[in-house]
Amino acid sequence: MTTTVKCPTCQRPVSWVPESRYKPFCCERCRLIDLGDWLDETHRISEPAGDEIGRDWLEQDTDEAERRH
Repeated sequence: MTTTVKCPTCQRPVSWVPESRYKPFCCERCRLIDLGDWLDETHRISEPAGDEIGRDWLEQDTDEAERRH
């Protein structure tokens, strides 16, 4: 049985199969519309990551970058 999802942009059904090139979008046009919304900041993450896991990862990444220089 194939899973079907709605395109986030136009709500058309999209089959979740390898042949669905732009999944979860139905086509390149819908994918580009969504990308434009992110670039225009119409879409955005509402709250900054403030959990301990995020801070630990950031600190570890910073430490590794300092060691490389």
